[in-house]
Amino acid sequence: MPRIQTIAVFCGSNTGRGDRYTDAAAALGSAIAQAGLGIVYGGTHKGLMGVLADAVIDGGGHAHGVITERLHNKGHSHPRLHESEIVPTMRQRKARMAELADAFIALPGGIGTLEEFMEVWTLNQLGEIDKPAGLYNIARFYDPLMALIDHMIAESFLPAAHRESIVVDGDPGSLITHLEEFERVNVSKWL
Repeated sequence: MPRIQTIAVFCGSNTGRGDRYTDAAAALGSAIAQAGLGIVYGGTHKGLMGVLADAVIDGGGHAHGVITERLHNKGHSHPRLHESEIVPTMRQRKARMAELADAFIALPGGIGTLEEFMEVWTLNQLGEIDKPAGLYNIARFYDPLMALIDHMIAESFLPAAHRESIVVDGDPGSLITHLEEFERVNVSKWL
């Protein structure tokens, strides 16, 4: 697998409850910059997305935003990005981010964050892309999702090996390292 240079990051346009999510988003942005990597993300200054982008930029990393016309027209575009693209729809935004990314990370967020991450996990499972993906498991945020994945396995809807087809880690440096070292799971999705 080629070396990771750009990570697509999916995360909330809200900050979540308390400081733990904003602190962790800033820590991830700093770790990405320190590793000499860049991000592509939803292009806004709002919520965890803005915190992440600011930390990447402040740390000397490259930040590329891809935002929809509707959100741009509402004044949501981040003003400090190195590159910013405006696309007509969310589908085009997701496709462009996937095209630019070498890997994916999801921080905590809402239904959009979950949907974006599940799409890339599915595309990897089907072999349509081959790019590592990970969940930044801040304060065990994604434990309930992984419990659902375990339930899918127990009920024979998912091969057990596919649980290991993503990285789940609560430490930003370790998460990046595991994505760089990740080896694809080559088990058919059909039981």
